[in-house]
Amino acid sequence: MTAFAGWENFYVIVGSSAGALIGLQFVVLTLIAGMPAERDQAQAGAAFATPTIIHFGAVLLLSAILSAPWPDAGMAAVLWGLLGLAGVFYEGIVVRRMRQQTAYAPEFEDWLFHVLLPLAAYAALATCAITRRSHAGGSLFGVGAMALVLLFVGIHNAWDAVTYHVFTKRIKKENSKA
Repeated sequence: MTAFAGWENFYVIVGSSAGALIGLQFVVLTLIAGMPAERDQAQAGAAFATPTIIHFGAVLLLSAILSAPWPDAGMAAVLWGLLGLAGVFYEGIVVRRMRQQTAYAPEFEDWLFHVLLPLAAYAALATCAITRRSHAGGSLFGVGAMALVLLFVGIHNAWDAVTYHVFTKRIKKENSKA
């Protein structure tokens, strides 16, 4: 029995969800791509759409790491810690991209779901890797919770992008024709 016994179903569900949502996000982006392009849309996509795919990918990778048959949790903790550190670094890139893009003025909700919550989740992953030896059970629950945070952040951001493109931009387009 490894430290991950009992977590198999959790990570199969979470990882499968992340994988399916990555595919769905590509379908949605393909449908949105048919809409007329606006100036600075590529910058906005890098600031808002790319992080969503990254978060779903991180959850999928985390699920794969924690579903592997490790003899003990040590190497898995190193990998989830590195994922957490990479995520913290990536959130710095997201902040820069959000500030540089000019297609959309981010609101508090955007900063919360595109920067603050993911940054906290990635930092917590790194922290859980550090505390794994002294608090093994708590660390595993922390990693599971952060996988869910990233999954729900990705769901929120994907839905937010779809509603923005379908309702806000479409309504503006229709009103400009009238």
